Parts: sequence; C-alpha cells; structure tokens
Amino acid sequence: MSATGIGAKIAALGQLPSGLHNGDFLLTWQHETQTLRAILLAAEILEDLARAGVATRPFDSGLGISIFRDNSTRTRYAFRSACNLLGLMTEELDESTSQIAHGETVRETATMIGFLTEVVGIRDDIFLGEGHRYQTEVAAALEESHRAGVLMQRPAVVNLQSDLDHPTQSLADLLHLVTMFGGLEALRGKRLAMSWAYSPSYGKPLSVPQGIIALMTRFGMNVVLAHPPGYDLVDETVETARRFAIQSGGTFAVTDSMAEAFDGADVVYPKSWAPVAVMRERTRILRAGERAKLADLEREALATNARFKSWECTDALMQRTKEGQARYLHCLPADVTDVSCAAGEVSKAVFERSRLDTYREASHKPFVIAAMVLLTRFADPAALLRRFASERRLRR
Repeated sequence: MSATGIGAKIAALGQLPSGLHNGDFLLTWQHETQTLRAILLAAEILEDLARAGVATRPFDSGLGISIFRDNSTRTRYAFRSACNLLGLMTEELDESTSQIAHGETVRETATMIGFLTEVVGIRDDIFLGEGHRYQTEVAAALEESHRAGVLMQRPAVVNLQSDLDHPTQSLADLLHLVTMFGGLEALRGKRLAMSWAYSPSYGKPLSVPQGIIALMTRFGMNVVLAHPPGYDLVDETVETARRFAIQSGGTFAVTDSMAEAFDGADVVYPKSWAPVAVMRERTRILRAGERAKLADLEREALATNARFKSWECTDALMQRTKEGQARYLHCLPADVTDVSCAAGEVSKAVFERSRLDTYREASHKPFVIAAMVLLTRFADPAALLRRFASERRLRR
C-alpha cells in the first residue's frame, strides 16, 4: 500500500477512540463495536507497514508473557510474532515447572510474572466454566498488585482462547473477510454459515463458533448457525448474536441442516465442537476428581458424533453456496478426510482448493494481537503509527 493510503488509515484510527487504553481484552461482546473497528484498523496498518518493511517497535524493553493450558501452534507463535513486532521479548510460563506445581495461588503467580511485563496472553479453553474465570482472576490479581504499588505498571490481559470466546481468531477471520470482500461495509448482507462438522475427536471447545456468531452479526452479516440436535452453544451467546443482528441490520438463524445453512452462502465455516452438555459434564467430572468416568464420557460422545458423519463440507455442499463459490474459513487444524483422518470436517478436494487461503486467514492473527497490545498500552496509538510511517525505519 502507498504511503498516502497508510496515512489515510492512520488518520481514521486517530478519529476512532478504542477505549482500550489500560484495559484488557477478554470477550468480544464485552466491547463496543467502535473498539473492534479500531482493532481491525490498527491491525491493517501494522500489516501494511510490515509488508513495506517498516519497523513498528514502540517498546525498547519489556515482556510479553504467555500461558498456554492447551496445545497451540498458530496462536502461540502469533503471540510471539506480535510481541516481537512491537519490540517486546517473550516468555512462556510452564505451569509444570513453576511453583504452581507446589500450590502457588493465581494471585501470587499473576503478580510474580507481572514485573516489567506489558501483556499477559492466556489460553485456557478446555473446561467450560473455567477458562474465562481464570483469565478474569489473573486480571483482578494484576489490578490489585498495581493499585497497591507492587507492580509499577498494570499488564494488559489478552484472551488467546477461553472456554467462551476466541477473539484473536474471530477478529483475524473478520479481517480476512474484510480483505477478501473489500471492506467492512462490503460484508453487510453477506450470508455466513457457521456449521458444526463431524470430527473423530469429541472435546473441541465451543469458543470458535461462539466467537464467530457473536462477532459477524455485529457488522450486518446474515449469519446461520447449523448443528445437529444436542450440539447447542451456550444460550447466552446465542441470544447475544440475535441481539447484535437486530442492532446491525443483519439476521441470525439456527437450523439443524448443514445443507440449508450452505444454501446461497457467501462464506462457510464448517467446524466441529462438543455439545454444551458434554463440556459441562467433563468439567464436573474433573472437579469431582472422578477421572475414571472420563473414558465413559468420551466413548459416549464419540458414538454420538458418529451418528452425524454426513456433516462434512463436500463439493456437493459447496455447489449449494452462492454461485458455488463460497469462501471457506477454518481456524486450523482442520480434520480433513483422507488426509488427517478417515472421515472429518471437510473433504480433501474442498480443503485443498482453499488451503492457501486458510493460511492467509491465519496470517492476520499476529497483527490482530499486536493491535490489541498497542491499543491497550498506548493512549494515542495513531500518533505512534504516524511516527513509524514517517520515519520509515527498516525492520531489517
């Protein structure tokens, strides 16, 4: 992009207060639409400057601490890339080798990792009712220690995926759509099918589909949520999506037919998740220390999944989309039939056609995370970006 184009975006960002300064980012639906627009715009600018080879390092020192309580590839390295882009060093807390293993409290751990730290990124998505609670507990502990003068600065807490929401993923998905369709306003009236799809594993979190329906409905899209009977999302999130759709002039519907959701769709997002009831029961079993019952729960859940093997994104289903050309989205890794599993979320042919596009979709995540950090740590991020653009100091 030209310097003029970047300058126009920076000027627009300067007129768009985010309200994030000295705050956290935990759930998309907790923030005003203006805040989400500011994150998207800041992410675009950071990506434009990176492509132009321009350095964007407002920090001379400081840490970005990550806590991953579940496996991760894309989000783990997106967080590290984002911190590096802004000049922060990164460190990952390994709970198995820290004093947490000896009973150290959340309050104590949060404070100890908070010294000279700018941001704490947390993934805690496995147990329904636990992840978001843990993230808010860390944020409260950091706030307490900062107010008491123990911490010189209050690090921001960024949700790298919880049991309820995956904001860095959904915002990266949205930025990908903005890039593909030519702007946020171009998404108005577009039909997006967020559909459950078969997987040979049973415990996939609810946070991706919840994040998608609660975000895309805010920008005038016509969102259809499809899943078999019993695979409902959290009721409160579904009602939030309905409310946002009404406010934005879009629509929101729920169906038990994958084909119906795909009919005329501009965008499809076939993704497996576990039923709410299964996720709640798994959490209850672990809280009660009844780990022996987990095997029974897994066996029952997999048997239920197997009843819906036909819920696969195939060429036949894609032909039902708008002109047979819907954009395929996925947070990755996808369960690809005859590639990563015998039967899965998407056929080999469909995935291969969109494989590089899903990589492009993932490529926006470091810039979304960097935008969140920038907006939470600096009162006037537009001024910083304007300086970087004018100095044009090379990244390498």
